[in-house]
Amino acid sequence: MTKSEPQQLTDELDQILDRERAALMKGDLGKLEDLLAKKEKIIAKLNTISDLERDTLARVQTKVSRNQDLLDSAMEGIRSVAARMAELRKIRKGLDVYDQTGRRTRYGTRNIGKLEKKA
Repeated sequence: MTKSEPQQLTDELDQILDRERAALMKGDLGKLEDLLAKKEKIIAKLNTISDLERDTLARVQTKVSRNQDLLDSAMEGIRSVAARMAELRKIRKGLDVYDQTGRRTRYGTRNIGKLEKKA
C-alpha cells in the first residue's frame, strides 16, 4: 500500500458521493445501484486500512450523511406515491360508506377502465 492510497480512496469515494447526490437530486434512482456497488467496494478497502486519519474521512462523512438524508426523502416520497396509488385502486373497486347504524355499504363503480370516444 502506498502512502497516498488512503487519500486516493477517499477522493474516489468523494467523487462517487457527488455522483450519487446528483442522481438523487435528478430522481435518477436507476444509477444508484451501480454507485452503491462502487461505494461499498471502496469502503471495504478503507476498512482494511488501520492507520486512517480522522480528518481524511471527515469530508466524506458529511457527504454520506447528506446523501442518506436525500435517500430517506426519496424513499418517503416513493412510499407516499405507493400509498396514494393503493387508495386509488381501492376507490376504483367501489366506495364503502357507513350508515347511521354503522353498517357498511359498498357502492360499486361502473365502466371502470373504459374510454368512450365521442366524435
